[in-house]
Amino acid sequence: MTLFDTDVLIEMLEERGHEAGTITIITLIEFLRGIAEPEKRAKVKELLERSFTILNLDNEVVKTYCSLYRKLREEGIPIPDADILIAATAISHNMTLKTKDEHFEKLKQMGLKVERC
Repeated sequence: MTLFDTDVLIEMLEERGHEAGTITIITLIEFLRGIAEPEKRAKVKELLERSFTILNLDNEVVKTYCSLYRKLREEGIPIPDADILIAATAISHNMTLKTKDEHFEKLKQMGLKVERC
């Protein structure tokens, strides 16, 4: 199963395409925060919730996040917290992350499966 990163979701919606898959609650938040009008935001949220499976943060994701965060910090690799949470979700659910962001490549050695677009 595929987990879509925020950049892939944005591109999919801009091109009016759809691919079955999953997004994280983090991706949902990142997408919705860019919509200024509350009414439009509510409609888009409903559309995304109908179109994709949304994975929330659970105990396994939190444990995986903490492990990734510590390793990245020790190695001096800066990756935004939101992206570490997305990667932790993919790893803990044994999913492939579809993304355009190069920095996810650094997480392959930590168990992340990545499909670059």
